Amino acid sequence: MIFSRSKSELPGAESALPGREGRPYQVGGTHLTLGNPVETQAPEGFGVAVFGLGCFWGEEKTFWEVPGVWSTSVGYAGGVTPNPTYEEVCTGRTGHAEVVRVIFDPAKVTYDDLLKVFWENHDPTQGMRQGNDRGTQYRSVILTTTPEQQAQAEASREAYQVRMTEAGYGEITTSILPLETYYYAEDYHQQYLVKNPFGYCPLHATGVSYA
Repeated sequence: MIFSRSKSELPGAESALPGREGRPYQVGGTHLTLGNPVETQAPEGFGVAVFGLGCFWGEEKTFWEVPGVWSTSVGYAGGVTPNPTYEEVCTGRTGHAEVVRVIFDPAKVTYDDLLKVFWENHDPTQGMRQGNDRGTQYRSVILTTTPEQQAQAEASREAYQVRMTEAGYGEITTSILPLETYYYAEDYHQQYLVKNPFGYCPLHATGVSYA
């Protein structure tokens, strides 16, 4: 993606960009594929999952195609800088990863189903990059929204490590942390591959099955 910088170390609070109190852009409207709101809370009884697995343009499409997913958005999470812009995230000085926020109906798709999509659609052993996209914003991360998600995600990482090791891969570098704050990305990033059907954002799947 444009503006990508090769930054391999997460900044501390003292070296992070200061950010701002309010978001400097608008996000809203209706999901161009699913027809539900983009900037919204989950309907009652629905779940929220947040994953970072590289360039969020292609990964959002991966999740919105899953039956039972009600809405998706892309944004920034896991960092220090409040209300960052895309250009700031790309400097490596906000600490945020590019992530996909998934609102899902647990009667139709489980969190474990979404973990399967997560693990099978990127290479979780690459550290601060995915393929040629290099920098902390492209790191593999699961940001959990409930204690149950945290436990389930950690167990899934252990199980998938066995499969990755059997396939000849190294140690999984995916971090699993409770979500603190999710910042919606700029509107032009939302459903990017619908707005730009020839946009370039490759997946880096290993071909190793989750289950």
